[in-house]
Amino acid sequence: MSDIDIRDDRAAGRLEAVGDGEVVGHIEYFVLESPAPALVPVHTVVEPAHEGKGIAGSLARELYTIAAREGVPVAPLCPYVVQWAARHPEEAPAADPGLLAAAKDWLRAHPGRF
Repeated sequence: MSDIDIRDDRAAGRLEAVGDGEVVGHIEYFVLESPAPALVPVHTVVEPAHEGKGIAGSLARELYTIAAREGVPVAPLCPYVVQWAARHPEEAPAADPGLLAAAKDWLRAHPGRF
């Protein structure tokens, strides 16, 4: 994984894994503002040629690292991130049910976003 860099494109709502100058995987997310700020991952993609290299896990780990650094929780809606968090409870605190509900409501209110 040393040849992969992870960058946060907050404006686009994408956490990207970049190798050899190209994006090889990403997590699409949004920032929930209400009832409290939270990062909400919606979708994880790894290019087929790069599957099985730990890229998705590295992206999930970095998302939780960013959230911790910013002092906000993660409210995962992405099935992969939900599973990753369940396997890494020491790195991924359980999501507040109220934030998850608010994130789902936000997603329903913005159907074309993802």
